[in-house]
Amino acid sequence: MRSNAVILANRAIKIKVFNAKKFALWLFLISVCMLFAGLTSAYLVKKSDGNWLQFDMPQIFLYSTIVLIISILSMHWTYRSAKNNTLLSLKWGLLFTGLLAIIFSYLQFEGWGQLVETNVFLVGNPSGSFVYVFSGLHLVHLLGGLGFLVVVFVDTLKFQVHSKNLLTIEMCTTYWHFLGGLWIYLYLFLVINN
Repeated sequence: MRSNAVILANRAIKIKVFNAKKFALWLFLISVCMLFAGLTSAYLVKKSDGNWLQFDMPQIFLYSTIVLIISILSMHWTYRSAKNNTLLSLKWGLLFTGLLAIIFSYLQFEGWGQLVETNVFLVGNPSGSFVYVFSGLHLVHLLGGLGFLVVVFVDTLKFQVHSKNLLTIEMCTTYWHFLGGLWIYLYLFLVINN
């Protein structure tokens, strides 16, 4: 009888720890939302001041957006693989999602290069500066997401990610979907408001 009580107490403690980790993730995501909400507000205020350089967003940013959307779908498929205990699909899904993140990062750097070729620099005009700041900050968060993918992949190799232990993959999937949604918002914001 006593051992059952100990088991139940241990499960209750683990549940509280899991909820605390998810809560911390959501607090982080809310703070990132606030950061980008402040930056997009500053963009609109600064644009109304005048001295605004008009330029077209390089087409490569659209391609990077498409790659990121595919990675969102890939991450969702990866999560479903974990729920269904198809561990080989889970491993391949994590690798594919990571590869897409690397491609996205490369395309972002190429986009910056195309901006420079059209004389849109980080310094000199606020409109160009905001593009670099938005995409650069998002890229930093994406690199954090890549690190998260590595952690989940290592856990998968240790057979610690499966239908009965989904915490890390759930958190990683939430973070990844958030990053994808954030970039889609930023890309559309920049295209519409430039």
